[in-house]
Amino acid sequence: MEELQEVTIYTDGACSRNPGPGGWAAVLKYNEHVREISGGEKHTTNQRMEIQAVVAALESLKKPCRVTIHSDSAYVVNCLTQKWYVKWQKNGWTNSKGEPVQNRDLWEALLAAIQPHQVSFKKVKGHAGVAWNERCDQLARAAVPR
Repeated sequence: MEELQEVTIYTDGACSRNPGPGGWAAVLKYNEHVREISGGEKHTTNQRMEIQAVVAALESLKKPCRVTIHSDSAYVVNCLTQKWYVKWQKNGWTNSKGEPVQNRDLWEALLAAIQPHQVSFKKVKGHAGVAWNERCDQLARAAVPR
C-alpha cells in the first residue's frame, strides 16, 4: 500500500460584519511546496467562513493524504475533535437544545471532504504570531468582497 503524502493546512475565516461580507483562506504545505487559496461571499458569517476554508482546502487535494489542519476556530476544531457531529447526525441534525444545527450544509460538506483522508485538527491561537495562521488571516481579509 502506498504511503500517504503528509499535508499541513492552515485555515482562517473573516467577516467585516457578522453577518456581512466574508472571506476564507487556506495555506497548504507539502514538503517545500506552498499553495494559497481563498474566496469570499457577500453575505455570510465568520463561522461559515471558518468551515468553508477547511472544506475548500480538503477538496483541493487531488488524492488521499494524511492531513493536519491548523485552525484558530474553536467551533471547527471542537466539532471535529469532540465529534459533536455524531450526536447531531443521530438527532436528525438538531443540537442539544433541539434546534436545527447551524451551518449544516457546510458541516455535511466538511464531513464528505474528510472521508478520503486521514485528518487531524489542531487549535492554534489566533493573532498570536503563528506565521501561517497570520498569512491565512491576511488572505481571508483580502478575499472579503468590498
